[in-house]
Amino acid sequence: ERAARAAAGSGARAADAGAAALPSGLRLELIDPGEPPAPPEPGRAALRALPGHPAPTAGGGAPGAKPTVVGSPGPTVVGSPGRPSWGSSGPSVKPSSPPTPSAPSAKPTTPRPSASVPVTTTPPPSALDTDTDTDADAEAATAGAARYRAPRPGIVTRAGWGADEKIRETGHVYSKTVKVAFIHHTVTGNNYSCSQAPSVLRSIYRYHVKSLGWRDYGYNFTIDKCGKIYEGRSGGVTKAVRGAHTLGFNTNSMGIAVLGTFTSKKPSAKAVKAVAKLTAWKLGLFKRNPRGTTHLVSGGGNKYKKGTSVKLHVIAGHRDGFATECPGKRLYKKLGSVRKTAARLQGR
Repeated sequence: ERAARAAAGSGARAADAGAAALPSGLRLELIDPGEPPAPPEPGRAALRALPGHPAPTAGGGAPGAKPTVVGSPGPTVVGSPGRPSWGSSGPSVKPSSPPTPSAPSAKPTTPRPSASVPVTTTPPPSALDTDTDTDADAEAATAGAARYRAPRPGIVTRAGWGADEKIRETGHVYSKTVKVAFIHHTVTGNNYSCSQAPSVLRSIYRYHVKSLGWRDYGYNFTIDKCGKIYEGRSGGVTKAVRGAHTLGFNTNSMGIAVLGTFTSKKPSAKAVKAVAKLTAWKLGLFKRNPRGTTHLVSGGGNKYKKGTSVKLHVIAGHRDGFATECPGKRLYKKLGSVRKTAARLQGR
């Protein structure tokens, strides 16, 4: 301050000394520039607005609010209240109240499969058939084949008829597809009551496993005189489980047995209708026409040599693939009506 006044006095004397040299009417005046600006406080940096954050106000913002500090010095640019303010990195809008930080977005994850949805190992339809088919496969290949599906009938599970799961072999054997449904009779008595049917199934089951040495119950399904359908060999009623019912043709087929003997006695109408319902549904899963024909290759038996390609009805009798009277003359005669009813149930 003293230096400034001294400089001012020196300038005044110089002005007086040179006043005579100035033209008449002119006067030289020196203005005191005032005090120099104070240097910035050490360690304090300039404040800048960041994108997405409010710019600090000239007075430091609301009481208690902490301004955003940016390491590189620079001027603070503040917009008018309610208008966007711009910092060095881009626009920033000053809100009327401090913003509430939002929770970070959850990282998307791959949805886990539902536990209620079963896992299937069935190959795609294009990989199901390796044998040569005729009209059944030709029709299945058409665009409308998938619509020929029948409703699933009621099926009593193995647990429902009391199958002892400890006596069968573990694991299951599957075919690639189901091309033929072979119809059988069990050659047991016809005088059982419907409530006795489960006990008849249990006796057949023990005979197949304990006496014949088979891995499980031979037939894929069994039907009683009241039209009730029972799950036979384990492995899944919708799958192509390979059974033991028609020697030489157990692969790519299923076996359905009607309880009783039908050499001279007619099967009940309820049983015949149940055969139609079951074949319509199960064959529909594999795009088979119940009124069609197909070919199976013999694995060796008493009627066809191994390797022989045999033309069969899609719904056939046991006797069509093996030298036997099964399923009995009276039941065998019903197969024509079974095919017709099954096709109708499929919507054909």
